[in-house]
Amino acid sequence: MKLTDHFTSFLRDTVNLNPTRLTQLEANVEALKDVIRASDWSPKVHTFEEQGSWAHETIIKPVEGRAFDADLLVVLKPVEGWTAKEYISTLGKVFANHGTYNDKVKCYSHCVTIEYAGERKVDIAPCVRDRNDVTGHEVCNSDDDAFERSEPEKYTDWLRDRNRWTGNNGLKKVTRLFKYLRDIKGNFTCPSVLLTTLLGMQISSLDSLTEDPFSDVPTALKTIAGRLDNWLQLRPTKPDVRNPVLASESFTDMWTDSQYENFRDKINVYRGWIDQAYDEEDRDESIGKWRRVFGDEFAPDVVLDKSGMVLEGARMLARAFAGSAASSLLDTRDDLVSFVRRYGIRVLPKGFDKRDYKRQPKWRSSSLDHFAVQATATLHAREGAPKIRDVTSGNALPKGHSLRFEVRKTDGGTLSANEYEVHWRITNTDQEAIDAKCLRGGFWNADDGTARWEALKFRGVHMAEAFVLRRTGYRLVAQSEPFYVVIE
Repeated sequence: MKLTDHFTSFLRDTVNLNPTRLTQLEANVEALKDVIRASDWSPKVHTFEEQGSWAHETIIKPVEGRAFDADLLVVLKPVEGWTAKEYISTLGKVFANHGTYNDKVKCYSHCVTIEYAGERKVDIAPCVRDRNDVTGHEVCNSDDDAFERSEPEKYTDWLRDRNRWTGNNGLKKVTRLFKYLRDIKGNFTCPSVLLTTLLGMQISSLDSLTEDPFSDVPTALKTIAGRLDNWLQLRPTKPDVRNPVLASESFTDMWTDSQYENFRDKINVYRGWIDQAYDEEDRDESIGKWRRVFGDEFAPDVVLDKSGMVLEGARMLARAFAGSAASSLLDTRDDLVSFVRRYGIRVLPKGFDKRDYKRQPKWRSSSLDHFAVQATATLHAREGAPKIRDVTSGNALPKGHSLRFEVRKTDGGTLSANEYEVHWRITNTDQEAIDAKCLRGGFWNADDGTARWEALKFRGVHMAEAFVLRRTGYRLVAQSEPFYVVIE
């Protein structure tokens, strides 16, 4: 499902840099400009220009408390005889000698950076215009003491054209989503200028002739992710990605060969997840699948337990199982536990196991060596105590005890902890778990080899599922059906 309203909220509340931070950034930048203007720095300033994500309007809110960057270009008249290194070092001294910024300034290869207590930082890059016989802009590389051609304005125009062709700022929004995906996953490398270029390359002027591929944010995301994945899959080795407005500048060296291979592999995985979430017709399942892509911040306010609907479905099935003569005797005060205890798990409505707060598996499946498994359980007075009895899925159990779950191959074979790694997805339902803010739905490692202990705390019908990964290649090779835990 598209879930366009949730995407709107997700971008506004989680991904986009919030207006307060933008206002603070703009105030900081104006103050930095004033410092440069009031200094005795030798170069004459032609103008200041926003650069990078700030200029492209693809800057995002930092994740996990990290600082966000903003790039400011200082376009200068060249100073006779100055080297590239002198522009960086002398600009650094301007701020190092200033009382407000002397403890905030650092010099890097291409810029002077002002850091604001881990919240944000501004990279100020000197850019010389029309130096000697060179017509155009050159940035300064302090490490190599060299001038490098640059076309920031043309690049921004190139990107804006492609964003316009998608309509509704589709490219900008998708670029922010990809940056967020990169930052929250943390498992692939792609600097922002390279990622932005790759995404922009997937758009052409022909896209301006139709709105269908970019009619809304999720559709634009599916379209661009699919095109990028197709482009990457046609290139098994690292391609030469050039600045689209400056052919002499290559972005390829921003990757190692292994980083490119990993990026190609991850985009292929995420493209598949995006397609699955988009194509999923069940709303709850779709939310869960979008959360597999973007994490729990997607649709965070959706309470995902539909107890009333589930109970009514169970009541209808119970009437059918009881027969016409007895259906009138059903107590309207019965809850789901009462129905399951009386009629077994067959009374659970279709789709009961599809809770949209369930985390989706993050591992890639292996179809070549997949096998069937089943979860089993034993009842204990407490964790580590002797077994009281074996438990069948759907058995009614008392609070205050513990279950020990194990997973076995259905053909009778055992699972070696040296060969396999087991994760358990534990999902609670019903009002007591909701009140305790303990619906869970995530993954937990096995406690003992492949087994896991769980305490029986909340009245309701809960679920435990085993996910088996082969340690070699770290691929998902088996998944059990839900084991239903009924707590009275």
